Amino acid sequence: MKSSIVPEDEILAGKTTDVYFLRTEEVLRRKGINPTVVTEVITTGRGWAVLTGLEEVAHLLEGKNVDVYAMPEGTIFFPFEPVVRIEGPYLEFARYETPLLGFLCHESGIATKAARIKKAAADVPIISFGTRRQHPALAAMIERCAYLGGMDGVSCVAGAERIGIPATGTMPHALIICFGEGRQKEAWKAFDEVVAKDVPRVCLCDTYYDEKKESIMAAEALGDSLRAVRLDTPGSRKGDFRRIIEEVRWELDIRGYTHVGIFVSGGIDEDEVLALRDIVTGFGVGTSVANARCIDLALDIIEKEGEPCAKRGKRGGKKQVYRRKGVIKEGEDVIRLANEAPPKDMEPLLKPMVLGGKIVEDFSFSLEEARKRVLEQLQYITL
Repeated sequence: MKSSIVPEDEILAGKTTDVYFLRTEEVLRRKGINPTVVTEVITTGRGWAVLTGLEEVAHLLEGKNVDVYAMPEGTIFFPFEPVVRIEGPYLEFARYETPLLGFLCHESGIATKAARIKKAAADVPIISFGTRRQHPALAAMIERCAYLGGMDGVSCVAGAERIGIPATGTMPHALIICFGEGRQKEAWKAFDEVVAKDVPRVCLCDTYYDEKKESIMAAEALGDSLRAVRLDTPGSRKGDFRRIIEEVRWELDIRGYTHVGIFVSGGIDEDEVLALRDIVTGFGVGTSVANARCIDLALDIIEKEGEPCAKRGKRGGKKQVYRRKGVIKEGEDVIRLANEAPPKDMEPLLKPMVLGGKIVEDFSFSLEEARKRVLEQLQYITL
């Protein structure tokens, strides 16, 4: 299969860079200029974000004559805070700015959106359904970032395997259609007979008839084994989704199917989660997370040969970010020059990740640790 995917060896060789970095290298080498610099990665956008993509950055810069400091994977950060700092001769890493930012911006964007959805959902489970919205080569990365950001499960097989959790999902409309209109009960019963018993029985109930009718049919067909019905009502139906769900809930309850939950999917974003979380038992969220807007991080030289040298709009000097435990709010972190005394009772966030080109053993890239960090921080965050 012909692929337009750039292989890892070309990324590590710096071939995914913007050409002007190669031209900069050519000029500096020809003129014998290679200053020792300090660069920092920050965003000037609004609101909070979740940092991820650090493991790829560490391996990208491994073996180079640089020191790299970073906030821990899964840290919630705010505008103007340096999240990564690189120190070393500029030509050691000049061409890697493009892929480095690609890792951080894209992955942090997905994780941030997932965290916002999780915060909105509170205790209601959220499943990632979005890998079909991006190139399949990115599937595992998307699912990792969605899970790191707090989502409770993922649907993509490759993504779930790499995370180390079972893939989540039951049936598409295609299964119902293959059985045919009027044979929905046969399709649901066939699923119940064939699929492993540890897979929850969640029946898709809006293929041919309205959601209420098919939900009642599914409950009648599977009885006590039915865990939930899934409503995937598209926007083209032009109905009030909440009223539809309330109607389904009522009709199931009066028939004694109070144990049957209602799982919803189809164009779900933060607003829908906030509006429906009190009446559903789960959400499938796809496009809004997988196609999340990236975090607009930028890398800038802020010190050269020990002297501040930032361009307009950026603040010069090597910096550290400090945070008080349990206080995660924009404006509460403190940014100081790295050689200044730290604020009392505050922890420095930038930790050594790569020293002398070697990845620091104590710097963790653990997905579970990062996910736990996100969920703990979300307790203090408001949407």
